[in-house]
Amino acid sequence: MTESTPAESDATRPAPGGVGSLDTVVLDTPDIVAEADFWKALTGGTVSAEDDDWITVVTPDQWGIAFQLAPDHMAPRWPGQERPQQAHIDLYVPDLATASARAVELGATVLRENEQWITLADPAGHPFDLCLKEDADGITVMGTTFDCPDASALAQFWSGVMGEPVTYDADGVAMIGGSKPMLFQSVEGYNAPQWPDPEHPQQVHLDVEVADLDTGEAAVLALGATRLPGGNSGFRVFADPVGHPFCLVH
Repeated sequence: MTESTPAESDATRPAPGGVGSLDTVVLDTPDIVAEADFWKALTGGTVSAEDDDWITVVTPDQWGIAFQLAPDHMAPRWPGQERPQQAHIDLYVPDLATASARAVELGATVLRENEQWITLADPAGHPFDLCLKEDADGITVMGTTFDCPDASALAQFWSGVMGEPVTYDADGVAMIGGSKPMLFQSVEGYNAPQWPDPEHPQQVHLDVEVADLDTGEAAVLALGATRLPGGNSGFRVFADPVGHPFCLVH
């Protein structure tokens, strides 16, 4: 988890253009209904899409969080890299004790507490952080944080994909800005997912919306992505330079 919320820094750099925009943060889970119910209640979101193996919840601040059926889901074991979290969602809350108590009431488990943030696991085992922001308007999404071996390098890749500038880069933490920030934290002994190998599950992936799949594919490959098996006429699957799967969707 990030040790603090990055602020603007002298490391701010312009983005090179962008391939697409963040559509959805997707969590794997063996029970999409229970997982969607938890996040809907926690964030005050609403269901925007639902079928047999997928439910999408949209938060009041317009983040899409989706839940993908994974019957053989192997939950992360935080902390550590034996079965790592790979990524987590950070939420702003005006009062840590109240928000944490509500999350536990809904089915979360407390993993770590301090004065500025509390780390919990949702019902499927995905860690998330409640971060103190006293002027927050209820619970809002701060961003999504990805584990990686080199935060600076991965921030540069995703800056190119999203077309958003790197707004912070120091002390093993980097961040790209925009309306849906992404954060990156360097971790020791990083253990990459090896999708679609169930022994090394992805846990989390991003859906990135693009205007054209062929153009988007060429652009992300040029930035350093790798094409993975899977996909259809509406989406294609890739891995970022350190193995995090993501989809280009159209």
